[in-house]
Amino acid sequence: MAGRINDDDVKAVRDAVPIDAVVSEYLQLRNAGGGNLKGLCPFHDEKSPSFHVSPAKGLYHCFGCQEGGDTVDFVMKIDHLSFAETIERLAAQAGITLRYEEGGYTPGRQQGERTRLVEAHKAAAQYYTDQLESPEAEIARRFLAERGFAQDAAQHFGVGYSPAGWDHLTRYLRGRGFTDKELVLSGLSQEGRRGPIDRFRGRLMWPIRDIAGEVVGFGARKLRDDDNGPKYLNTPETPLYRKSQVLYGIDLAKKEIAKSSRAVVVEGYTDVMACHLAGITTAIATCGTAFGEGHIKILRRLLMDNSGSEVVFTFDGDAAGQKAALRAFEDDQKFAAETSIAITPGGMDPCDLRLAKGDQAVADLVESRTPLFEFALRQVVSRHNLDTPVGRAAALDEAAPIVARIKNSAIQHESAVQLAGMLGILDTQFVVRRVAQLARWARERGRDGAPGQGRPQRRDAPPAAEPQRPAPGAGGPALNLRSPAHRVERELLKLALQRPDLVSPAFDAYGADEFTAPPYAVVRQCIEEAGGASAGSADGDYLARVRDAAPDDTVRAMVTELAVEPLHTRRDPDEAYAGVQLVAVRLAAVNQRVTEIRGTLQRLGPRADPQQLAAVQNELWVLQQYGQSLRERGAAAL
Repeated sequence: MAGRINDDDVKAVRDAVPIDAVVSEYLQLRNAGGGNLKGLCPFHDEKSPSFHVSPAKGLYHCFGCQEGGDTVDFVMKIDHLSFAETIERLAAQAGITLRYEEGGYTPGRQQGERTRLVEAHKAAAQYYTDQLESPEAEIARRFLAERGFAQDAAQHFGVGYSPAGWDHLTRYLRGRGFTDKELVLSGLSQEGRRGPIDRFRGRLMWPIRDIAGEVVGFGARKLRDDDNGPKYLNTPETPLYRKSQVLYGIDLAKKEIAKSSRAVVVEGYTDVMACHLAGITTAIATCGTAFGEGHIKILRRLLMDNSGSEVVFTFDGDAAGQKAALRAFEDDQKFAAETSIAITPGGMDPCDLRLAKGDQAVADLVESRTPLFEFALRQVVSRHNLDTPVGRAAALDEAAPIVARIKNSAIQHESAVQLAGMLGILDTQFVVRRVAQLARWARERGRDGAPGQGRPQRRDAPPAAEPQRPAPGAGGPALNLRSPAHRVERELLKLALQRPDLVSPAFDAYGADEFTAPPYAVVRQCIEEAGGASAGSADGDYLARVRDAAPDDTVRAMVTELAVEPLHTRRDPDEAYAGVQLVAVRLAAVNQRVTEIRGTLQRLGPRADPQQLAAVQNELWVLQQYGQSLRERGAAAL
């Protein structure tokens, strides 16, 4: 039975690892005001950032898909880990030694599957690196030297060597406590006639890391003529490694990509090395597959869909390179970034170019880029005979939709003019009108698309209204929590969670019945169970206690959302702002009670018991006076 991690250690891990540092490993974060940060949500596709992180509170929340929680929740969700695996990973990052209860901890048996596979890859990467210094690896060291990579370059990228024997790595990892089942599952070993054998033998090895820097697979290059395998052999699909969702070099390039708003996509491991050594530290590569949807998602989160950002593809000028470029252009519109292409001269890849002409030539290659749509346009036009009217018309039919897809209207117009020149059509405005018509039809199709095919939201459009939610336990109509009737209640709860010092002690005198939206009433109850806003004013565990008091995941998510959502004030909130919210909620409750009492008096009628009638009238008078005082004196009347 797996040992349970000590509660104090779990708390220590939560406190030790800042949420913004963890989230920044996966996406670019920018200032959202009020001490919060925002970025593109990693859990759903979106055009504008609705994913907010609050470093002070240790929480995140996406106002688009409603995902939210703390650091542990984020890592569990994004890397598909169990709770124990997440705590173990974060503890390792923070240098915290975990204690296990219920009989102690047995390494190798009580860790989660993913954690074990990651540790196996980490050990394998170190083993391969060590083997690069062996006499047998002379052929690997010569391969690197012939391509201009010195020892320090190999160390920087973690390049290693897999011995040519059948099971050197397998026996080594067995000695480290890994089972045969784990080694085969990881892809490091494969089944042989007499048990597991090494998958990679006698090859130059590149560790492939995910965006968080963990080794999840390997790329292996053939070195000997008697190796009958493919030139490059990659880790197979495993629970860790999905080739469509990894980019080689992303762990080294991510910070510079986010900082410079540019990514350079090359074709191979040595090309990434050559670019980084030449100063192009935003270079990354796919791992034996075409650049596709999964890779786009990784880059979009780093580039933040900034219209000024750029993705530069480098391809050989041969037919295969041109085909790859056109395939990349098919996904162009999935970026807000501008996409460009840099064609390597003479069929040389960046590694060959650096070796032949030096670092500056690699840098010049990237700077010589041309827009990808322009490249695609020329490729399409070149397939037609422009000396005939029929050929020009056919070229226009094929090329005009490409220009119509360009997002930037100014560039679209210029490109239409450019297309007219390419085709030799003197009536430039005819081509411009044709492109504009196609673009308009495409927009209209987007607006009137089939169910489930909503048109993309404009980047400058306001966020969509929050979906209405049914009240907990209610079967009636959906409840709009952002309606004017509930907006002030929401703002007061946000203050109670984010700035309890501004609303206490007055807030703690408010009953749950003063919050007319049932979900807000439940959140108010959670705050009370956590000790109230007064306790939260100087207590670092206050928010965690409120979340723990939530009766279910829905309420817990609501607490997280309210704790992260920016307050509706352009200046720093102060006691005056808090007072306005306190008064508004209390006054609404008073007015509601006044309406109820007037209904009671109506029902009692003139023949009511005098004593009962007097009591109800007295309550009405007191409430009316209190309401008047609130309107005149504001927070001073509370």
